[in-house]
Order: sequence, then structure tokens, then C-alpha cells
Amino acid sequence: MNDKFFLQGPEDEMEFMPIIPLNEDDSGDADAQAIPEELAILPLRNTVLFPGVVIPITVGRDKSIKAVNDAYKADKLIGVIAQKDSTIEEPTVSDLEEIGTVAKIAKLIKMPDGGTTIIIQGKKRFKVEEITTEDPYFKAKIKILEEEVLKDDADFNAMIGSIKDLAAQIISISPNLPSEAAIILKNIENPAFLIHFVSSNLNSDLKDKQRLLVINNIKARAELLMNLMQTELQYTELKNKVTNKTRAELDKQQREYFLQQQMKAIKEELGGDNVAEVKEMQKKAETKKWPKAAKEMFTKGAEKLERMHPSTPDYSIVYNHLDLMLDLPWEDYTKDSYDLKKAKKVLDHDHYGMHKIKERILEYLAVLKLKGDMKSPILCFVGPPGIGKTSLGKSIANAIDRKYVRVSLGGLHDESEIRGHRKTYIGAMPGRIIQSIRKIKSSNPVMILDEIDKVGNTVHGDPSSALLEVLDPEQNSAFYDNYLELEYDLSKVLFIATANTLSSIQPALRDRLEIIDLSGYAVEEKIEIAKQHLVPKQQEAHGLKDVTIKISDKVLEKIIEDYTRESGVRDLDRQLAGIMRNLAKEYATKDKLKPTLTAHDVERILGKPRFSNDMYKIANMAGVAVGLAWTYVGGDILFIETQLSDGKGELKLTGNLGNVMKESATTAYTWLQANAKKLDIDPELFNKKNIHIHVPEGATPKDGPSAGITMMSALASAFTGRKIKPYLAMTGEITLRGQVLPVGGIKEKVLAAKRAGLKEIIMCWQNEKDVEEINQTFIKGMKFHYVKTMQQVLDIALV
Repeated sequence: MNDKFFLQGPEDEMEFMPIIPLNEDDSGDADAQAIPEELAILPLRNTVLFPGVVIPITVGRDKSIKAVNDAYKADKLIGVIAQKDSTIEEPTVSDLEEIGTVAKIAKLIKMPDGGTTIIIQGKKRFKVEEITTEDPYFKAKIKILEEEVLKDDADFNAMIGSIKDLAAQIISISPNLPSEAAIILKNIENPAFLIHFVSSNLNSDLKDKQRLLVINNIKARAELLMNLMQTELQYTELKNKVTNKTRAELDKQQREYFLQQQMKAIKEELGGDNVAEVKEMQKKAETKKWPKAAKEMFTKGAEKLERMHPSTPDYSIVYNHLDLMLDLPWEDYTKDSYDLKKAKKVLDHDHYGMHKIKERILEYLAVLKLKGDMKSPILCFVGPPGIGKTSLGKSIANAIDRKYVRVSLGGLHDESEIRGHRKTYIGAMPGRIIQSIRKIKSSNPVMILDEIDKVGNTVHGDPSSALLEVLDPEQNSAFYDNYLELEYDLSKVLFIATANTLSSIQPALRDRLEIIDLSGYAVEEKIEIAKQHLVPKQQEAHGLKDVTIKISDKVLEKIIEDYTRESGVRDLDRQLAGIMRNLAKEYATKDKLKPTLTAHDVERILGKPRFSNDMYKIANMAGVAVGLAWTYVGGDILFIETQLSDGKGELKLTGNLGNVMKESATTAYTWLQANAKKLDIDPELFNKKNIHIHVPEGATPKDGPSAGITMMSALASAFTGRKIKPYLAMTGEITLRGQVLPVGGIKEKVLAAKRAGLKEIIMCWQNEKDVEEINQTFIKGMKFHYVKTMQQVLDIALV
């Protein structure tokens, strides 16, 4: 039985539970009305009208309205035929069934919306013989199909009883059907009408109802009706069973879900808090260019967010995740400009010197231009602080018209900082890589991974290992962020790493980097950098851009040598800032400035010189040698002091030395003891004198093999009583065989010696190539001694 008391068709008809006429007569009125041979035809979309049954129909199509109006004005009779396909808006002859029902229009009501509602009662079944016209509406010649009159038939009577019982059962287990319907059914005495009434209310397909209407034999019609009712009864029982089982299994969570659904509906009616937010996000997503996987995940997340109340704990988690997906520039790329002439011009403008570095960068950009992808080594700029590693990356971004973003890795100790946290964690966030991409709004920026050598390794994981996936060209096209829970393509990003030293970078990570060494600046380079970049920058920063301030090269040299000790220019920049602050105060007070800054002005503003080269120029006692060291801030000068005292030949080392330096001292001592006679040293001294080696500035940790020949020279000077040659420095590693081995950081060490005013340097013959790479104008006047053996060192050093 139809469990809906009211059904609305797509446009043409609506169906109420059929009304039973008082006389239960298929033929309609007591005074039988003659049916003409030609009738107007009214197609119905989702209803089959049976004889004797009364239903209301809403007529919406223009043809149908005209047919109804004309029929109502005439004899009020019209032919009602079901459509074969209810979805067809304008049916043709072939879309109509052959068998229909003559209906009498009992009432015609004009609706306020312009539609027409009619109440019709089925009369006789008919067959369409011929469609006589299709315009303005269908008309057809019809043949009335008379119902078969049955005499007393026990089987048929049993069928009628079964139909009543089945109908009663269906009504009793259908919660939406009124119980009064069963009483109505019991009071129907006309078997044919009972069949038509039940058929009309049957919850079956339109085709099944049409089959019932087509059958001429009333007994066969009753038999088919029973089969359909049995099916409906079983379906209704199964539906009730499932419903009851589901209702029984409802737990608290499910009840809350249904309540939330109701709350959502109420909120939509009232204009809820999150409805507008979700709609706005969905609107933005429609214009988003992103991969299929991202689109599917966003759609699911948005649907989930719609079902949630803003006060639930998970709401902000889902919302923030969707917001991240919308903010990420999935397939948004800036257009590259690989104009190498322009790139060279930008690099020369932003950075003084660095000719070899700039050539390598231009080669790199040329390969990118020709190849078109990023599957090339990741550049890593290595050098002391303040020499422009990070700003060099920014210049590359400007040169090729890409966006620039910097990711600071200094002190990073948690792997989640790279890969992101799981969304389920409190305070979860995407990793720094995805955050930077989100901030810069481009999927192909120049990304500077700053201080990659200072990435930590703790119990929270190994961030440097997580960086492998970021920097490996074979892997980063599918970089997985734990918070995003999607793969993100980083293959178009131009990564540039910076580091102060290579020693602390994980070997597997170092293997993926192309190392480019950036050495410290000579004094001449610093003067040019100050004139071209630092002074104009500080003038503008302190409001003196339009004021003429002349600073001569001599004054700049004084600032560099007397107030700074560095490979880069960061401290020089700070000293210039101090000078500009003082000049800004003077200009604001007096409204004028001296046009030229003098050395006296520098001392007045910055105070007495902080550094002096005099102490390095002469080692005026035996046992003292000057060494060259490399530190992460550049090259430096250090003294090796040796003192003999009465004792039993003990070797004492002080000055906060590392293991390598201690081993160098022991090696030098052993070699001297083994070659004492050859070096004119009394062998007894090694048994009668205690040896104390000290490296000043004991608060500063010192380590490395570079001080080997310096320690050996200082010990030899102490044992022989011969002084070290003045203005001489040295660097090199030693062996027990008496060999001198090469060391690194030559440019920084040589420039440090130059800054200190030293004139001569001893080093391994294999380091000659490193000296040749230094601009010879920066080391003009310096003399280099290239040695192979420790004996050669002593021949040069001792006077």
C-alpha cells in the first residue's frame, strides 16, 4: 500500500489517497453518461487512474490546461493515460500507453500560482484506436473496454478475502498509514472496485500499476494484485525489521549525530555561524587549481565541517586543515626569466667581488634555462658569518624573477618542524617547508635553507634526515607533510642551503649538496663593500640619505683594522651604524655636518681602537711562535708560547686545547726528541726540563691540526734558545716522519695574517694552489715559504 498520504509529481500531477464514491460503481454516476468515441487526452506522469477511484490532479503543462478547460466546458469527460517515461516534459504519441481510463472532471479549481487543480473520477477503461490530433492537445478515437462479469466463483471470492487480509496486514505494520483505512476496506463490497482501490494505493512501480489496468480478466487482475501485495508485505516487514534493529542499536554517539543534523538544519534556517564560512570556502575551492587527490580530500573535509557544530573540539582542526589546503599554491608558478646578462648585472650590483662564485651561479642558471627542471645539485654556500651567503640567494631570486623565502634551520631539533605534526596532536602545525610555501604563495620560489649545519639531532628525531626528502630531486616531487596528509610537489623549488662549516652536516645530506666555498673578504674588498653598499644603506637607515658625507678609504681602513676582527662585514656594518647614529644626532641638533669624516672623528665616536696589530708583529723571545687558525667566523692569529723549567721531562698543555692540538704537541715533542742531535739540541734537556705549552685566550676552545708546525717551531725555539723570525706566521700539520701536510682555510688564514701586519707565511707546498686563487692585489708584499719537511720549517723560522 502506498505509505504516503500525499505525493507530488514533477509538474503535472499530485496524488492523495483515493476517495471512495458512495455507490462504489465503476460506471460513475447513477445515471450513466454516454461516452463519445473521440476524447481529449490528458497524459499523467506518475499516476495510473483506475475506474471508480477519485483523485485530485495538478495540471501545469499548457497543453494539459487547455485540454482540461475545454473538456470541463463540454461534457466534463477526458481520457487519462499514463506516460511510459515520467521524466519527459513534452510527451509525443509514442510516449503514451495504449490503455487508459475515461475520467469525469468533478471539480476544477484555479490555483493562485496560475496552475489548475482538478478532481477526477475514473469511469471506464479504454484503448486508444487512433490519435486524431496532437495540437493544441492530444485527441484520440477510443474503444471502451468492458469489465468481465463473473458469476459466483469460489476461487475469486477467496482471492478477494485474501486481498482484504493482505491490505489489513500492510496497513497494520505501516506506521504512516491511518488505521481507518482498514475499516474502509472492510466496508467495500464491490470486488472490482476493491481491486481498483487497492491497486491505486499500491506502493508499486508505475509499470506494475499499468499492467493491472491492462488486464481484461478481473480474476487475472486480482491474482497479479495479490502477488504485488505479497511483495510489498515482505518489503514492509523487512523494512520494519531493519528499522527496529537500527533503532535498537542507536548509541549515544548516533543520537548526538542525529541531533547535530537537526541542529544543522535549524542553523541553516536561522543562518548558522559556520554555514557562511563553509560556503565561502567551497566557493574559493571552485576556482582553485590543484591535484585530484587534494580536491577530493577538500570535498570530504568540507562535507564533514558542514555536519559539525563550531563548538565541537574537532571543528577547528578540520577548519584549519581546509584553510591550509586553500592557501597553498598547489599549481601556481611564477614565470622564470633566465636572462643571464640581467642575472650577472643583478649579482654584480648586489655583491662586490666573488667572481668565481658568480660564475658558478650563472652556470647553474644556464643549465636551468636549457634543461627546464630542477633535477640538479642543490647549491650550498659555505663560509664565515657576514659574507653575504643569504643575501646571495636573494639576489638569485631577483635575477630570475622568482619569489624569495628564507627558512631558518638554526637550532632545529624536532623532525616534525620539517615534516609537520599529525593533526590529532594539540597545537599541530604543518612543517616549515609547507608553511613557507603557504606564506610566499608560489610553488617555485627560491628557498634559502639557512644555517643547515646547525640542525640538531635529539630524541625527537633527526631533522637532517627529514631534509633528505626535501633536497633529493628524485624524492621531493612527492614530499609528504604529516599535517597536510598529502603529497606536495617541491620539484620546482630552487633550494639554496647556507652553512658556516661542513663538519656538522650529516654525510648523507652533504652528499646531496654542491658545496660552494665563500671565503672571507680582504681589507680592500671590505673598503669597496663599505663604499658601495654599507655606507649608503646606513645613511638611508638613519635619515641622512640627502646629506653629503665623505668617508675616505684611509678612514674606512682604520675602522676595519682597529674596530673589527672578522671575515665578513657584519661587525663593520654595526660600526658604521654607530657612526651614522652620532652624525644623525649632530645633524638634528645643529642642522649641519662636517662634509668629511676624519680618523679623529672615528676615535671620538667609536672610542679608542679595540684591536692592535703591534702585538703580532714581533715575537721577541725564544719559545714563542705565531700560528694561523681557521674559525667559523674566519681566519685568526694565535700565539704558541713554550716555557722550559727544571723537572723530569713532563709535557704540560694549557689553553683550552682540543684533542687534535694536544696530539700535535705530543707529536712535535716526540719528533724533536728523536732528532735532537741533528737539531743541535742537548738530549738531556728532555729528561731534566719540564715543558709547558700554552695558547693564550684560554677561555676560547681551540682545536685542529693547523698548529702542528707552529708548536714544533715554538718547542724547537725553546730547546735551542733561538728566536722565531719576526713578522712570520705558519700553518700546517706534522707527522712523526717529519713531513708537513696541507690544511684548509688558507684564504681566511692568509687574510688574517695580512690584517695583523705579518710579512711571511710558512705552509705546505700542496697549499700553493690555494694561495694562487687569492686576488694577488690583496696579499701584495707578503712572502710565502712552501715546505715539504719539518726540517725546512726550522731552517726558515729560527734565527
